[in-house]
Formats: sequence, structure tokens, C-alpha cells
Amino acid sequence: MNTAKEKMTMTPKEIRNDRLAAHLLKQLSRRNMEAFYCKTKEEAIEQVIRLIPEGSSVTWGGSMTLRGMGLTKALHESQRYELWDRDLAADREEAQAIYRKAFVADYYLSSANAMSEDGVIVNIDGTGNRVAAITFGPKHVIFVIGLNKVAQNVEAALARARSLAAPVNAARFDIKTPCQVDGICHNCNSPESICNFVHFLRNAPKGRYSVVLVGEDLGY
Repeated sequence: MNTAKEKMTMTPKEIRNDRLAAHLLKQLSRRNMEAFYCKTKEEAIEQVIRLIPEGSSVTWGGSMTLRGMGLTKALHESQRYELWDRDLAADREEAQAIYRKAFVADYYLSSANAMSEDGVIVNIDGTGNRVAAITFGPKHVIFVIGLNKVAQNVEAALARARSLAAPVNAARFDIKTPCQVDGICHNCNSPESICNFVHFLRNAPKGRYSVVLVGEDLGY
């Protein structure tokens, strides 16, 4: 809880983020997810490392949030974990092996394409490896989600994933989809579509999922 003096030094966006985060923590808790709020990405990195016991096997999906905030670098530099990093794979075959190995990891890290204000986490995948690991396999899943990913409801969260995250990722991978041409979702059936698997995490078994919310714009 911020004191009156602290609130006087906060920007309107910071005040809104604090209030939104407090609401989201309650929503995630009622969905059986352990949740934390960190104002900065640096605090979020420290929180994630606190959640993972030394010696654990750890891997992650194709999240620009995790890479961009410096989390994957920090995990390597800590030398505390057995890391399965597909970015270091020699070729596609080795990367695919790490995708499959993820199902027996102690901890799987991910961000999200969007989240509703009532705590439903939404993700869309092209190959399905990320949403599969989120759903089943790894002993623990930790989400790191910037508050810029929060949408009003599930429908708006899905729209954000399809109309913002997907076109940006299509451009990042330089794949030939209609959204790559004009930045608009066409609900396409393109052979190169990255919107093949849609995942809604509504409720969770206790003890498996943790969510670290971050009061900064992270990822797409």
C-alpha cells in the first residue's frame, strides 16, 4: 500500500497500474494462481529468481518479453540452474528436442499475448509447443506479464492477441501471412499462420502456476 506522500510523487499511470495490479492479484488468486506485482522489470527478474530453487531445470518459450527484459540473460549469469535454452541450439532439430524436453522441466517460463481484467490468460501459438507446455508437463509454470497486455475482458484479450501480437510477430519472423501485408487480422488459413492454437487459462491446479505482473510495457 502506497502512503499519501508516495502517491504525490507517482505519475497518473503509476497510480493506475498499482490499482489495476491490486485488482489482478485478487483475480488470479481466486483462479488458484500465485501472483506478484513488481513495478519494474529489474524487480520482476529478482522475483522470478526467488521463485526458482537453485539446481532446478528451467526452460522457456519464444517470448520477447523474457528476452527483452533481460530475464534469460540473468538466469544464465546466475549459474544457479540447469538451463535448456533453445536459442543456443545448433540447428532446428536440436531446438525441437528442447521443445520436447520442456515437458519434464521443473520450471517453464512464459509471458502471455494478453490477459483479461478478471485474470484469464490468453495465448496464441503457431506450432503449439508453448501452449502445450503451459497446459501440461513442466512441474511449475511462471508467467511474466507487463500490464500493457491487460484487456477489458476475454473477448478483448483475444482481439489483442490476434490484432496486435500476431501481426507484430509475423513481421518479426518475416512470414507470409495477410497480417504481414497490412497489419490487420484476416482470420486467415494461411499455411504460415502463427494463430493455429488458441489457449485460455481460466483456472489452475493449486501450486503449479505463478504470475509476475510488471508495471512496465513488456513485449508485444
